[in-house]
Amino acid sequence: MSAVAWISAASLAAWLWLLVGQGFFWRTDLRLPPRREPERWPAVAVVVPARDEAGVLPASLPSLLAQDYPGHAEVFLVDDGSTDGTEEVARELSERHGGLPLTVGSPGEPPPGWTGKLWAVRHGIGLARAREPEYLLLTDADIAHEPDSLRELVAAAESGGFAVVSQMARLRVASVWERLVVPAFVYFFAQLYPFRWIAREGGRTAAAAGGCVLLRADAAERARVPDAIRHAVIDDVALARAVKRSGGHIWLGLADRVDSVRPYPRLADLWRMVARSAYAQLRHNPAVLVGTVAGLAVIYLVPPVAVAVGLAVGDASAAVLGGLAWLVMTATYLPMLRYYRQPLWLALTLPATAFLYLLMTVDSAVQHYRGRGAAWKGRTYARPETHPEAAPDSRP
Repeated sequence: MSAVAWISAASLAAWLWLLVGQGFFWRTDLRLPPRREPERWPAVAVVVPARDEAGVLPASLPSLLAQDYPGHAEVFLVDDGSTDGTEEVARELSERHGGLPLTVGSPGEPPPGWTGKLWAVRHGIGLARAREPEYLLLTDADIAHEPDSLRELVAAAESGGFAVVSQMARLRVASVWERLVVPAFVYFFAQLYPFRWIAREGGRTAAAAGGCVLLRADAAERARVPDAIRHAVIDDVALARAVKRSGGHIWLGLADRVDSVRPYPRLADLWRMVARSAYAQLRHNPAVLVGTVAGLAVIYLVPPVAVAVGLAVGDASAAVLGGLAWLVMTATYLPMLRYYRQPLWLALTLPATAFLYLLMTVDSAVQHYRGRGAAWKGRTYARPETHPEAAPDSRP
């Protein structure tokens, strides 16, 4: 066989292994686990870090205030140095809509070694501590919840004995670029952190989705969250790892009734979202970056290239092997497109989307070495090792 055919065979082998050996990552049927209503509903503090979120709060905060929860619940919104009137908008929405009590606080600028979000979360947990909540719902300012969301999350945690119950919010898919990039973002995340492996007690795989994390307060104390992960850019994964290391049982799945309302209408918006943390995901390691780029190329780019080359030069082996690999790839992407209610023909564009993610990852590394890595809303975070006081076990 030709060199192209051999590389195509390697790609096909990789896809056959991913199909059956990576926790069935491509399946999208994992929703909240079986649950029953507890005899006593525990108290919950909802902590919402918010930085310059005045534009999305009208679509998200009222959904939290309107939670139909049988026990005691309060919302603590922490204004993380906003300049767009986030605090005022939050107070006005609370006065207009009523519902759960709302406390708005501001911790000031984070000290060295802290990301702004985790400094805000720490402040929110501190505000809530006087109420002695048994659970903390950590949710982003752009996440809208159906009225029974908190009730269902707590019932799942109580029934399953989970320290963390997290749902991957359904991201907005409206613009052309959102249709191309967003479903693939969740698909790649599930491939990296198979949801079924996360729920295994004693397993090493740990992850959460930062937009919706229900966390037992005592588990947070045992894991020293958020202090132990205070500089983590990928804070949701770092949180899940810290809780799992401390003995907590965690669960992550897809959401049906928890949605992100944040728009990403342009490619540049999505590019910034991915690139700000992509190199941090690779632990700022050049060797891992090279391996990742090579892996993406073999797994996602080789199949369509092999088909094109095979047909052009009459290499039947390359065309057939590349076509089979592309077929398996396409089949694994279909469930995610169905979940996002997108046309199934978009599965054929996955290689192109993977190439975009490859470029975003490389750009993330370039920006890091230029001193502009992990930049978000006016802040740039240094590599964790530059903070001597950082906890050694908190790297994402």
